[in-house]
Amino acid sequence: MAQVKVYYDREGNTLTVWFGNPADEYVAEETGEEIVLMKDREGKVIGFEKLNSRDK
Repeated sequence: MAQVKVYYDREGNTLTVWFGNPADEYVAEETGEEIVLMKDREGKVIGFEKLNSRDK
């Protein structure tokens, strides 16, 4: 089973989750819902980032 990595950036207010190798990131694609998908060269999603992750 792959290791999941979770990072919270308090200053940037983002939550980033990797379930693939972050070094394999080739492209980041915004979904329009404050979610960014990180993909590898084959287009497989290897992580995501939630913008504005904390309610004010």
